[in-house]
Amino acid sequence: MSNELLGKLGDLAKPKFKPVLDEGFRPAVLANREFLKAVKASGQGVPLVIGVERVDGTASRYETEVFAPGHPMAELNHPYVERLVKFLLWQKGGWKVTIGGPAEVGEYIKQAYSPTGAQAFDYDFHGRTISERPLEVVVTDADKVAPEHETSMPLGRHMKGNRIGFDLGASDRKAAAVIDGEVVYTEEVVWDPRGNSDPQYHYDEINAALKSAAKHLPKVDAIGGSSAGVIINNRPMMASLFRGLPKDQYYKIKPVFLDLAKEWGVPFEVANDGDVTALAGAMSLNDDSVLGVAMGSSEAVGYVNDEGNITGWLNELAFCPIDYRADGPADEWSGDIGCGVQYLTQQAVFRLAAANGINLDKYEMLADKLKAVQDMLEAGDELAHKMWESIGVYMGYAVAHYAQFYKIKHMLILGRVTSGIGGDIVLEKANEVLRAEFPELADSMVLGMPDEKMKRVGQACAAASLPVLE
Repeated sequence: MSNELLGKLGDLAKPKFKPVLDEGFRPAVLANREFLKAVKASGQGVPLVIGVERVDGTASRYETEVFAPGHPMAELNHPYVERLVKFLLWQKGGWKVTIGGPAEVGEYIKQAYSPTGAQAFDYDFHGRTISERPLEVVVTDADKVAPEHETSMPLGRHMKGNRIGFDLGASDRKAAAVIDGEVVYTEEVVWDPRGNSDPQYHYDEINAALKSAAKHLPKVDAIGGSSAGVIINNRPMMASLFRGLPKDQYYKIKPVFLDLAKEWGVPFEVANDGDVTALAGAMSLNDDSVLGVAMGSSEAVGYVNDEGNITGWLNELAFCPIDYRADGPADEWSGDIGCGVQYLTQQAVFRLAAANGINLDKYEMLADKLKAVQDMLEAGDELAHKMWESIGVYMGYAVAHYAQFYKIKHMLILGRVTSGIGGDIVLEKANEVLRAEFPELADSMVLGMPDEKMKRVGQACAAASLPVLE
């Protein structure tokens, strides 16, 4: 995709709030809103439908409008639809994308999501890596896109017995010992999974967390885990957490949780950390339609729908675009620009720090780098305060964008970036953006945080509730 063309779409956004340390930010939600206004005003809008099908046969459908071919602004159809496809693939997952609408738009998407296209990373990831088949793009008419077919299933909330819960992040690993729903022990240990290429390191570190928690239980009845990455049947199909392993050696890490389950000999269940984030929120709120965002080394997102269930979607919003500027920061993994991982994580802290003369090179561990800047914030440093204010602006516009794709009654933000006063700053600024730019959303949704204990170890505790006891 042409960054110049994306920039033209981004220039439609005229935000009332600009991150004080990043004024080039062009919120996707505003650019899309203005694009659709222009389509309607032209009187030459035509329907466009995006279908996304997953290997289990479930399918999603997104309906919108674009300019008719030949309209002077029709070139903006390309970045508008491409960014939507990108969002839907990382939100819901899929091996087959159907574009129902103008053929030239469909052919553009087909070329972009090909082995040699601009989105070759996504083509490979969603096809061969996750779906274990080539990604396919089909071009057809809008009325020929297959109907939606979604399913959902319960997750967790099993509290009986002596349980261990663990949560694996790129900066630290957490563990909790839980007896009949009561937490009796928690711990956080700094580790460096992304810097280690030996699968045995990961096995031993996770096992050490389990053994530490087990010391505080009379026996172990079940173990539940929360891990970054795409987890299918207790296997991490792909996770940035294990990026230290060479690509041709990644298969060695896939059975890590299955092997641990054999060693412990108890019900053992691992879920994506985003889904456990949402579960933790739903459990604490005793409600549904919860979107949980853990702001840590990456952006872990999960969703509990209006039935109180999880959907089976990827919910990897770290790689969904929220900024449409032409020169947005690039994700180090996918190489794409403007994605959430550069705005709503500790990577945003490091990026803003580097751009404003804060040198963190003396710290080897990511957790230590973040703590150094958080210490500045707690000490009243004005620049550090502006960094968290900027992240709050990102969050406000990101929430509004996410609400175009999810039904949200509660959105909870948690994770290491929100610890201390930083979380309050992010929340205050994000809610200010919502009230001014999206008042209808501010009235219908609550954006908040769990308490400090829940923010830091809530996922590990919720993870403990995953396995079902016989």
